[in-house]
Amino acid sequence: MTFQGWPVEALEFYEHLEADNSKTFWAEHKAVYEDVVRAPMEALLEELEPEFGPAKIFRPNRDVRFSADKSPYKTHLGGFFEAGGYIQLSADGLACGSGMYHLASDQLARYRAAVAEEVTGAELERVIAKVRKAGPEVVGRDALKSAPRGWAKDHPRIELLRYKGLIAWQEWEPAEWLGTREAKKKITRFLTVSRPLKDWLDGHVGPSELPERR
Repeated sequence: MTFQGWPVEALEFYEHLEADNSKTFWAEHKAVYEDVVRAPMEALLEELEPEFGPAKIFRPNRDVRFSADKSPYKTHLGGFFEAGGYIQLSADGLACGSGMYHLASDQLARYRAAVAEEVTGAELERVIAKVRKAGPEVVGRDALKSAPRGWAKDHPRIELLRYKGLIAWQEWEPAEWLGTREAKKKITRFLTVSRPLKDWLDGHVGPSELPERR
């Protein structure tokens, strides 16, 4: 299958799922999900893998074990690249992300050390400016209200030091191009122009070395 975008029925599927997030609705419309939602994502990821590496699709089921919201299904489709990069489709349109959404404690220590150091910190500021100029936003996640313990409140990069995650993000509202190969062009461009942020984080933060929780 060649990726040709997502038809309007894909967005309508999620509109209806938001209104009726039930196992009955899902069972009755699973074929729609497979044909017009998931199949295009599979084709897209297959086309992008030679440039951006192996990719997978998130399961449509929500993990409700520790959530007050017991809705069984996600109201969006998510695909991700193992090396970094995220694609999302929902009734609101298309979105892409890249970076490190949540930093583990060892990653956070390395991130703050690199932000605070003059050379690498200034490099990150230039990277952020470059990515933003190309279109995507660069946003911090879970920002502390004040300076992290051990860091001066007047540090020149205190805003970056307060973050516990840092990502590039871009959204597009539903439009006719979403049902064409133009969608792939927009996604490819995002992944390309946001790569400097990914490279900085990979180079100065890297994966967590802590043992996985069981």
